Amino acid sequence: MLTRGMNAVVRLKTGFERFRTNVNNKNPKLFESLRKDQSPKYMVFACADSRVSPTITLGLNPGEAFTVRNIAGMVPAYQKTRHCSVGSAIEFAVVVLKVECIVVIGHSRCGGIRELLSLKDEGPNAYHFIEDWVKIGMEAKKKVQRENRLLPFDDQCTVLEKVRLLKTF
Repeated sequence: MLTRGMNAVVRLKTGFERFRTNVNNKNPKLFESLRKDQSPKYMVFACADSRVSPTITLGLNPGEAFTVRNIAGMVPAYQKTRHCSVGSAIEFAVVVLKVECIVVIGHSRCGGIRELLSLKDEGPNAYHFIEDWVKIGMEAKKKVQRENRLLPFDDQCTVLEKVRLLKTF
């Protein structure tokens, strides 16, 4: 009898085998080229939400996008001493890979945006890492709350999902 964890491993192995059979083996030229090097045209920032896959959503093939996923798909303003994973990803994409286009995409019903809007402005919150990360969007949160205070919470989240894309980079 398989345990739940073993079922997960079997599911992932099966998915990989299906990918190899249905995608990799049917595109030998593409994957031979990708084995040697990558030269993506796009850098895509997207939310890490499991319901959204940026390459599928944008219709991109393997090798076309250098993708960075994080909570709420945020791109913090430059600070040499903070958020180095995002900064190093941008530097690598631009300097080493020479991407032509950087795209930041978001989605509706974003859990990261909901958490940002739910954070107390002062005092302790329930998280260790999430709070520090989503606070990147604090300025956008305050603007949305100030300008849309009469809207219900869910509608404020929708507004913040859109505003956040404009404020984080």
